[in-house]
Amino acid sequence: MKKILYLLPFLLFIISCTKESIEIQKNPVLEEQVSENMERTDGNGIAIGNQVWMTKNLNVSHYRNGDTILMVNSPTDWAKLKTGAWCYYGIQSAKGITYGKLYNWYAVRDPRGLAPAGWHIPSDSEWNVLKIFLGGEKAAGGRMKATNNWNAPNNGATNISGFTALPGGYRDATGAFKYIGYYGYWWSSTQLNTNFAWYHNLSYNYPFISRNYNYKSFGFSVRCVKN
Repeated sequence: MKKILYLLPFLLFIISCTKESIEIQKNPVLEEQVSENMERTDGNGIAIGNQVWMTKNLNVSHYRNGDTILMVNSPTDWAKLKTGAWCYYGIQSAKGITYGKLYNWYAVRDPRGLAPAGWHIPSDSEWNVLKIFLGGEKAAGGRMKATNNWNAPNNGATNISGFTALPGGYRDATGAFKYIGYYGYWWSSTQLNTNFAWYHNLSYNYPFISRNYNYKSFGFSVRCVKN
C-alpha cells in the first residue's frame, strides 16, 4: 500500500503530461487556420502561413545555372568531400522517386544555386517561422508528417499543413546510410561555423520537430521555399 502511495504522484504526472500532449495536438483554431492556408497553392508549393513550401523533397541533379551536381556513391569519396554532391539513399535510384535526393551542405550553399528559379533553400529562421505557425516544436512535426511511408507508430501524423514530410533518412560523414522510414532530416542554409550547419528533423515516434546541427558532409533531404 505504501508503494502505491509513493508511485501515485508519479502516475498522476504521467497522466497529466499525456493529457497535455493530446491537447497540444488538438487545437481546432490552428487546425482551421492551417486548413484555410492549404487552399492557396502555387505550382508544386503549398501556402503555410505567409510562406509557400514545396510539397516534395528536392530531386535535382543540376544547379540552377545548368552545371551538373556531382553524384557520389563511394563511401570513401563521400567522406572526403568539401564540395557539393548528392546521392540516392542506399545508392538506390528507386528511393529517389519517393524521397528525393540526399545532398551535403556544400551543395546547399553552392553559389550556382541548388534551388530552382523562384525558390531558395530555407534559412534556420525560416524553418522556425514554419514551426511556430504550426503550433511550436511539440506539435508542428505531426502536422507536417505524411500519413504514409513512415514506420509505425508515426505518432501525431495528420499532415494538416500539406507539407507531406517523408522519412528519407540520411547519409553520414563516413558514407553510411541510416534510418530511412524512421526519421527525416532537412538542411537549412544557415551554418553554425566552418564545420557545422543547422537542420530540422522529424521522427516516426514523436509529433515533435527538432532543431540541431551536424557536419556539412552529411547527406540530408532538402525542401525549398518560395522567394
